[in-house]
Amino acid sequence: MAHISDLIAQDIEAYLKQHEHKSLLRFITCGSVDDGKSTLIGRLLYESKMLFEDQLAALEADSKKVGTQGGDLDFALLVDGLAAEREQGITIDVAYRFFSTDRRKFIVADTPGHEQYTRNMVTGASTADLAIILVDARHGVQTQTRRHSYLVSLIGIKRVVVAINKMDLVGFSKDVYDRIEKEYRAFAAQIGLTDILCIPMSALRGDNITDKSDNTAWYAGPTLMEHLETVQIEDDLQARPFRLPVQWVNRPNLDFRGFSGQIASGTVRPGDRVRVQPSGRDTTVERIVLSTQDMQEAVAGQSVTVTFADEIDCSRGDVIVAADAPALTGDSFDATLVWMSDEAMATGRSYLMKCGTRTVGTTVNAIEYRVNVNTLERTAAQALALNEIGRVSLLTDRLIAFDPYESVRDTGSFILIDRLTNNTVGAGLLHAARSRPRDLSWTRTDTSRAARAALKQQSPLLLWAGAGIDANKLEQKLMSIGRHTITLPAATADLPRVAGLLLDAGLIVVIDAESAQPAALASALPAAERIELAVDAAAPQASLTGERLSLPSAAADETVEQVVEVLRRAGRVG
Repeated sequence: MAHISDLIAQDIEAYLKQHEHKSLLRFITCGSVDDGKSTLIGRLLYESKMLFEDQLAALEADSKKVGTQGGDLDFALLVDGLAAEREQGITIDVAYRFFSTDRRKFIVADTPGHEQYTRNMVTGASTADLAIILVDARHGVQTQTRRHSYLVSLIGIKRVVVAINKMDLVGFSKDVYDRIEKEYRAFAAQIGLTDILCIPMSALRGDNITDKSDNTAWYAGPTLMEHLETVQIEDDLQARPFRLPVQWVNRPNLDFRGFSGQIASGTVRPGDRVRVQPSGRDTTVERIVLSTQDMQEAVAGQSVTVTFADEIDCSRGDVIVAADAPALTGDSFDATLVWMSDEAMATGRSYLMKCGTRTVGTTVNAIEYRVNVNTLERTAAQALALNEIGRVSLLTDRLIAFDPYESVRDTGSFILIDRLTNNTVGAGLLHAARSRPRDLSWTRTDTSRAARAALKQQSPLLLWAGAGIDANKLEQKLMSIGRHTITLPAATADLPRVAGLLLDAGLIVVIDAESAQPAALASALPAAERIELAVDAAAPQASLTGERLSLPSAAADETVEQVVEVLRRAGRVG
């Protein structure tokens, strides 16, 4: 069995040279809560002899102090380093670990099993070549097993190991193993996963991790380590069209101007004809520079600087591509989006979209459907909540160069960033460009109130914020979910007319008042376009009846949250 090489003690230089040329496998562990992901990685680190004596001593001490194995070594503690993880016995953050054997180097990402941390799992899976999906033999295929498998398929990981763990707790039953394998393969076939290996194991006891277990004499397949060392990971990125997203314009002096970045796919050589996108200008590669050395060829995965034979405009965010096989360009897209924020996604709201090295403004124009990861059913949706997955249409404020995610991951993936908080709120995959009219002079444009409201992805509405309602906080909350709104004082001259004009513009109008809605306003505006907000100490809960929303007494922030929640459920503010 492959362990740490004896060359380390005999000839360190020979070992380092051998280590340099080993292939690298990146993989993740995922699955449902408490299926043994961290324990499996800890066992792999232990069996591959990648732990120092002080780490083993600390593991023994921690196992006695906070371990869950009654004083025995708790291998999960090698990975779960956060205090909250050790207290709860769960994984919260993505933990990356490195280990190696005589045959291969490994980078493993331990990802959380809890649904609320699905976004962390997506992060870990984004660079993986293989996924180990753990299944507790006692419970079988669970909701998170399906969710993570669907995400693995979505992200494009083709090789999957189904580690049917804790077989020692079911007496190493072949019937249990066969039932789980059959159930999982049936689900995997629906989502396009075909390269699957199922292994019965006990991560805690070491069965079928590095050595064949006598407890599973009926299993004829490889151990986990054998498979990890021998699975073919060669990708065809080098055979794909050349793509180099420009990270930096390298200008150290007046005599050198190059364009630096990591090659996403393909191969490039001096003399190759290339194109800068999205501008579309063609030129020829003059030099390829790595550090201070000129190269005759550079391939996918290498970070290089290229220079051009012609002086053409190229800057950060552009993509240098093969002239005879260019990327696509567009500003309207079909995409799959995984929502990663506690605040639900709002259609029509402006976000930042980072695709490769380019950052542009974008809006989610519409949600085509939401995917139920348990049944794979597609359902209509007005919004995407935390961890939900949907097919959406996106609009950007300028052209970008891209490839369908299925062709090139790096130029076909993106993240969405909240403009106010700068938090990453979504991650997605681009599939195709949509067309939208460019020359509006040839288009007959509807300028009605309904058309203006549709452009803003909302319905015009007047909200009379009476006593106990903070109008400014209400406006801020509406803006935070992407609504177009404005606040007016109740004393505004000719209020009915001004409010009517703002409603014609498709806005949500908040009236800052301390009194009840006047009859003059009620008679001037349709009932369907106005709602009076009132705090009623006797109201047991917030409720909308006709054109009046009654709310119980509460703090200002809580009252505003209740107003928006009730209006959203009623479909009045999207």
